[in-house]
Amino acid sequence: MQTRNKMMDDISQLMTNAMGVAQGAREEAETAMKSMLDRWLAERDLVTREEFEAVREMARKAREENTALEARIAALERR
Repeated sequence: MQTRNKMMDDISQLMTNAMGVAQGAREEAETAMKSMLDRWLAERDLVTREEFEAVREMARKAREENTALEARIAALERR
């Protein structure tokens, strides 16, 4: 028969509770940091990747149209 030491059980329970508290504190700190970072980024007027890609595509199309119009003007001026 194995006897259990009450003091060891208490220490084990205390360590288990401490780990739970530490985990909760870590999650709370992560949430606070994410919130602070989100707020900081929102103040910077940064664009999302999707917005950037959309504007880049619009600029590409505008350059293509500009090139086509330049060629058309050049052809008209040669006449």
